Amino acid sequence: MFIIEQAANLFNQKGYAGTSMDDILQATGLSKGGVYGNFKSKEEIAIAAFEHSVETVAQEIKLRTKLKKKVLDKLRAVVHFYQERILNPPVEGGCPILNTAVEVDDNNPVLRERVKAALDQWEQSIAYVIQRGIAQNEIRSDTDPRAFAVRFIATLEGSILLTRLYKDMRYFDTMSKQLFEMIEELQVY
Repeated sequence: MFIIEQAANLFNQKGYAGTSMDDILQATGLSKGGVYGNFKSKEEIAIAAFEHSVETVAQEIKLRTKLKKKVLDKLRAVVHFYQERILNPPVEGGCPILNTAVEVDDNNPVLRERVKAALDQWEQSIAYVIQRGIAQNEIRSDTDPRAFAVRFIATLEGSILLTRLYKDMRYFDTMSKQLFEMIEELQVY
Protein backbone atom coordinates (compact mmCIF):
# COMPACT_ATOMS: atom_id res chain seq x y z
CA MET A 1 0.00 0.00 0.00
CA PHE A 2 2.92 2.34 0.73
CA ILE A 3 4.17 2.11 -2.87
CA ILE A 4 0.69 2.80 -4.20
CA GLU A 5 0.14 5.81 -1.93
CA GLN A 6 3.47 7.38 -2.88
CA ALA A 7 3.00 6.64 -6.57
CA ALA A 8 -0.58 8.00 -6.50
CA ASN A 9 0.64 11.48 -5.64
CA LEU A 10 3.38 11.30 -8.26
CA PHE A 11 1.15 10.11 -11.08
CA ASN A 12 -1.59 12.55 -10.18
CA GLN A 13 0.81 15.49 -10.19
CA LYS A 14 3.27 14.55 -12.93
CA GLY A 15 1.17 12.21 -15.06
CA TYR A 16 1.99 8.75 -16.33
CA ALA A 17 4.54 9.91 -18.92
CA GLY A 18 6.09 12.43 -16.52
CA THR A 19 6.63 9.93 -13.70
CA SER A 20 9.69 7.74 -14.02
CA MET A 21 10.54 4.60 -12.13
CA ASP A 22 13.36 6.60 -10.56
CA ASP A 23 10.73 9.04 -9.23
CA ILE A 24 8.86 6.13 -7.66
CA LEU A 25 12.05 4.69 -6.19
CA GLN A 26 13.01 8.06 -4.73
CA ALA A 27 9.52 8.69 -3.29
CA THR A 28 9.34 5.26 -1.68
CA GLY A 29 12.99 4.92 -0.70
CA LEU A 30 12.88 1.37 -2.06
CA SER A 31 15.21 -0.41 -4.42
CA LYS A 32 14.10 -1.61 -7.86
CA GLY A 33 13.75 -5.09 -6.40
CA GLY A 34 11.53 -3.74 -3.64
CA VAL A 35 9.19 -2.16 -6.16
CA TYR A 36 9.33 -4.87 -8.83
CA GLY A 37 8.84 -7.52 -6.15
CA ASN A 38 5.33 -6.09 -5.77
CA PHE A 39 4.56 -4.89 -9.30
CA LYS A 40 5.49 -6.16 -12.75
CA SER A 41 5.59 -2.78 -14.48
CA LYS A 42 5.18 0.96 -14.20
CA GLU A 43 1.76 0.57 -15.84
CA GLU A 44 0.65 -1.85 -13.13
CA ILE A 45 1.73 0.68 -10.49
CA ALA A 46 -0.10 3.45 -12.35
CA ILE A 47 -3.32 1.45 -12.48
CA ALA A 48 -3.17 0.64 -8.76
CA ALA A 49 -2.29 4.25 -7.97
CA PHE A 50 -5.16 5.58 -10.08
CA GLU A 51 -7.67 3.24 -8.44
CA HIS A 52 -6.35 4.19 -5.00
CA SER A 53 -6.68 7.90 -5.81
CA VAL A 54 -10.24 7.53 -7.08
CA GLU A 55 -11.20 5.50 -4.02
CA THR A 56 -9.64 8.09 -1.70
CA VAL A 57 -11.79 10.85 -3.19
CA ALA A 58 -14.88 8.63 -3.32
CA GLN A 59 -14.56 7.73 0.37
CA GLU A 60 -14.39 11.39 1.40
CA ILE A 61 -17.47 12.15 -0.67
CA LYS A 62 -19.31 9.14 0.78
CA LEU A 63 -18.58 10.34 4.31
CA ARG A 64 -20.38 13.58 3.51
CA THR A 65 -23.28 12.21 1.50
CA LYS A 66 -24.20 9.39 3.86
CA LEU A 67 -24.96 11.97 6.55
CA LYS A 68 -27.68 13.46 4.35
CA LYS A 69 -31.15 11.95 4.35
CA LYS A 70 -32.65 13.76 1.36
CA VAL A 71 -31.44 13.02 -2.16
CA LEU A 72 -31.09 16.67 -3.14
CA ASP A 73 -28.97 17.28 -0.03
CA LYS A 74 -26.68 14.43 -1.09
CA LEU A 75 -26.12 16.11 -4.45
CA ARG A 76 -25.51 19.46 -2.78
CA ALA A 77 -22.99 17.79 -0.48
CA VAL A 78 -20.95 16.69 -3.50
CA VAL A 79 -20.76 20.27 -4.76
CA HIS A 80 -19.86 21.52 -1.26
CA PHE A 81 -17.12 18.90 -1.02
CA TYR A 82 -15.44 20.21 -4.14
CA GLN A 83 -15.91 23.82 -3.05
CA GLU A 84 -13.96 23.06 0.09
CA ARG A 85 -11.36 20.65 -1.32
CA ILE A 86 -10.72 21.80 -4.89
CA LEU A 87 -7.54 23.70 -4.07
CA ASN A 88 -6.64 21.31 -1.25
CA PRO A 89 -7.63 17.94 -2.71
CA PRO A 90 -7.53 14.56 -0.95
CA VAL A 91 -4.93 13.44 -3.51
CA GLU A 92 -2.17 15.90 -4.38
CA GLY A 93 -2.58 17.27 -7.89
CA GLY A 94 -6.37 17.44 -8.04
CA CYS A 95 -9.01 15.17 -9.52
CA PRO A 96 -7.42 11.85 -10.53
CA ILE A 97 -10.15 11.12 -13.07
CA LEU A 98 -9.69 14.45 -14.84
CA ASN A 99 -5.89 14.37 -14.70
CA THR A 100 -5.60 10.82 -15.95
CA ALA A 101 -8.32 11.11 -18.61
CA VAL A 102 -6.61 14.05 -20.26
CA GLU A 103 -3.26 12.28 -20.43
CA VAL A 104 -4.28 8.77 -21.50
CA ASP A 105 -7.13 9.39 -23.92
CA ASP A 106 -4.97 8.55 -26.95
CA ASN A 107 -1.86 6.81 -25.70
CA ASN A 108 -2.59 4.29 -22.94
CA PRO A 109 -5.60 2.08 -23.70
CA VAL A 110 -5.36 0.05 -20.48
CA LEU A 111 -5.34 3.06 -18.18
CA ARG A 112 -7.94 4.76 -20.41
CA GLU A 113 -10.30 1.83 -19.77
CA ARG A 114 -9.78 2.23 -16.01
CA VAL A 115 -10.67 5.91 -16.25
CA LYS A 116 -13.78 5.08 -18.26
CA ALA A 117 -14.77 2.48 -15.66
CA ALA A 118 -14.35 5.03 -12.86
CA LEU A 119 -16.48 7.56 -14.75
CA ASP A 120 -19.09 4.91 -15.53
CA GLN A 121 -19.26 4.03 -11.81
CA TRP A 122 -19.62 7.70 -10.86
CA GLU A 123 -22.35 8.21 -13.44
CA GLN A 124 -24.19 5.10 -12.25
CA SER A 125 -23.98 6.26 -8.63
CA ILE A 126 -25.48 9.64 -9.43
CA ALA A 127 -28.14 8.09 -11.66
CA TYR A 128 -29.03 5.69 -8.82
CA VAL A 129 -29.43 8.59 -6.40
CA ILE A 130 -31.69 10.34 -8.92
CA GLN A 131 -33.77 7.18 -9.41
CA ARG A 132 -34.13 6.87 -5.64
CA GLY A 133 -35.23 10.50 -5.45
CA ILE A 134 -37.86 9.89 -8.13
CA ALA A 135 -39.14 6.81 -6.28
CA GLN A 136 -39.36 8.82 -3.03
CA ASN A 137 -41.12 11.69 -4.81
CA GLU A 138 -38.27 14.09 -4.01
CA ILE A 139 -37.27 14.47 -7.67
CA ARG A 140 -39.49 15.17 -10.65
CA SER A 141 -40.58 12.01 -12.42
CA ASP A 142 -39.69 13.40 -15.87
CA THR A 143 -35.99 13.59 -14.92
CA ASP A 144 -33.63 11.45 -16.98
CA PRO A 145 -31.21 10.10 -14.34
CA ARG A 146 -28.41 9.30 -16.78
CA ALA A 147 -28.63 12.63 -18.62
CA PHE A 148 -28.56 14.50 -15.31
CA ALA A 149 -25.54 12.49 -14.15
CA VAL A 150 -23.62 13.27 -17.34
CA ARG A 151 -24.42 17.01 -17.12
CA PHE A 152 -23.55 17.08 -13.42
CA ILE A 153 -20.19 15.35 -13.87
CA ALA A 154 -19.25 17.37 -16.96
CA THR A 155 -20.08 20.66 -15.26
CA LEU A 156 -18.24 19.67 -12.10
CA GLU A 157 -15.14 18.42 -13.94
CA GLY A 158 -15.05 21.50 -16.16
CA SER A 159 -15.15 23.75 -13.13
CA ILE A 160 -12.38 21.72 -11.49
CA LEU A 161 -10.24 22.07 -14.59
CA LEU A 162 -10.61 25.85 -14.76
CA THR A 163 -10.22 26.40 -11.04
CA ARG A 164 -7.07 24.28 -10.79
CA LEU A 165 -5.57 25.78 -13.94
CA TYR A 166 -6.04 29.38 -12.81
CA LYS A 167 -5.76 28.63 -9.06
CA ASP A 168 -8.81 30.87 -8.73
CA MET A 169 -12.03 29.86 -6.96
CA ARG A 170 -14.18 32.26 -8.98
CA TYR A 171 -14.35 29.64 -11.75
CA PHE A 172 -15.74 27.04 -9.39
CA ASP A 173 -18.01 29.58 -7.73
CA THR A 174 -19.53 30.47 -11.11
CA MET A 175 -20.11 26.85 -12.04
CA SER A 176 -21.28 25.81 -8.58
CA LYS A 177 -24.18 28.24 -8.97
CA GLN A 178 -25.12 26.38 -12.14
CA LEU A 179 -24.78 23.02 -10.36
CA PHE A 180 -27.02 24.18 -7.52
CA GLU A 181 -29.58 25.44 -10.05
CA MET A 182 -29.48 22.04 -11.79
CA ILE A 183 -30.20 20.41 -8.44
CA GLU A 184 -33.04 22.80 -7.63
CA GLU A 185 -34.66 22.10 -11.01
CA LEU A 186 -35.05 18.46 -9.96
CA GLN A 187 -37.20 19.29 -6.95
CA VAL A 188 -40.86 18.31 -6.80
CA TYR A 189 -43.06 21.25 -5.84
